[in-house]
Amino acid sequence: MMTLPQAFSSRGRLAPTPTGYLHLGHARTFWTAQERVRAVGGKLLLRVEDIDQARCRPEFTVAMLEDLRWFGLAWDEGPDRGGPFAPYTQSARRDQHLAVWRALLAGGWIYPSAHSRKDLEHAPRAPHAGEGEALFPAHWRPAPGTWTPPEQPDGSNWRFHVPDGERLEFVDGRCGPQAFEAGRDFGDFVVWRRDGVPAYELVVAADDHAMQVTEVVRGEDLLLSTARQLLIYRALGWTPPAWFHCPLMCDASGQRLAKRTAGLALRDLRAAGRTPAQLRAEWGAP
Repeated sequence: MMTLPQAFSSRGRLAPTPTGYLHLGHARTFWTAQERVRAVGGKLLLRVEDIDQARCRPEFTVAMLEDLRWFGLAWDEGPDRGGPFAPYTQSARRDQHLAVWRALLAGGWIYPSAHSRKDLEHAPRAPHAGEGEALFPAHWRPAPGTWTPPEQPDGSNWRFHVPDGERLEFVDGRCGPQAFEAGRDFGDFVVWRRDGVPAYELVVAADDHAMQVTEVVRGEDLLLSTARQLLIYRALGWTPPAWFHCPLMCDASGQRLAKRTAGLALRDLRAAGRTPAQLRAEWGAP
């Protein structure tokens, strides 16, 4: 079982992705992150996670900053305030992400894969993880010595070779003890895409470590991602942060909120005359 650290200098973070307008579920998670770090006298940073430039749009970034401020969120470091770990815009951190890719490559933790997501979906008798994703078949891993490490990752999907059969355990601040088995609950996962874009698991682990984040607060749909990221932390000899996964917010029909959900976007609620205090009172204390 991986032991999580006691925070010496507490640092929390807000990490929105500008692929649409923020909704009430985002606000509750971000407010929880702010309340938790402020309660221990720590600092809060804002990082814009715009690594996928094909889906992220500048107008959503502008709206995101406006909505966060309206809701009462205030960060100590960020793209608009600067700070010791700049840049705080993920798309501007490619050199840092490449350095992490090279470290994983040098350690023998990753390998190139010609197989696409479509290949994986159509793999015969491919087992599936709990979240509905097909597990990468172990026999698709390239044999040792059959490929030469390149200078750049572009042109191939790069996957992390998970330790099949190992249980990854951690204690979540809200959900309690968690355990996932590599090779059963998740398989070899992508850390760099063939189109040249680093994947979520790599950039989040890399940036949280570089920015000295001590607690990650996010939605409970990312519990399984924590197991993957713990493998990256261990491979690179990094101390992982603590974790706190918030419940997901649903609409009146019971459907999980999404950025396309009409009416519950923060700017829609503001236009309807709702106030941040009213909205926070309705969901109760974090």
